[in-house]
Amino acid sequence: MVVNSSKSLEMRRKPRQARSQERVNQILDVAEQMFITEGYNATTTNAIASRAKVPIGSLYQFFPDKAAILLALARRYTALLHQRFAELDSDEMTKVPLKTYVEQIIDTTNQFFTDHPGYHAIFMQVQGKVPELEEIETAADTQLIQDLAISLSQHYSQLEPVDYEAIAFVLVKAIGTLLWLSLSQEPSFRQRLIAEIKRLTLSYLFSYMPCNFQETQVIGIGVK
Repeated sequence: MVVNSSKSLEMRRKPRQARSQERVNQILDVAEQMFITEGYNATTTNAIASRAKVPIGSLYQFFPDKAAILLALARRYTALLHQRFAELDSDEMTKVPLKTYVEQIIDTTNQFFTDHPGYHAIFMQVQGKVPELEEIETAADTQLIQDLAISLSQHYSQLEPVDYEAIAFVLVKAIGTLLWLSLSQEPSFRQRLIAEIKRLTLSYLFSYMPCNFQETQVIGIGVK
């Protein structure tokens, strides 16, 4: 069943005060746990409000329905992930070898999935049912692809613009998809897959870059 998206799934209003933001965060935190443990379909807005200890009217002041809460969670996950990538974009990271930086990117993404199990657990339940979720993911990937393409052109100037865009597209989509698929595997095999993802990424990049670039330069992803 596709979730009804004919009405707006945006927040009714944005919290402007610290107390309001705290209430919204509490609603999202509780909803996240209930979506994981009880399932998205079985969770109601009344149950979320009750568990979060907020009046149902207060919940509806911010969220028109359960789907709006889901989309707010998706945006929060995306912001948190981009924040982690932004922390990698430092002067120190520009001095490490390409191999080290690739490992940092993949390890950071994998650690994010570990720290936020709801990202996978919740969205596997609603995959293909909420088109707006795909729009959020597509927008996030598009920004990351643009940032990576710009960074590639700054560190290695011998390719054409279309090459940087294509390489960045392949890397973002391949790494993201493979790490996502690894989450459903047994822990030991998941670790093996992570190692293979690193090997695949490095081999692909090395095919475009000369040895001196491989050994001394790094690709920095500037997340805006």
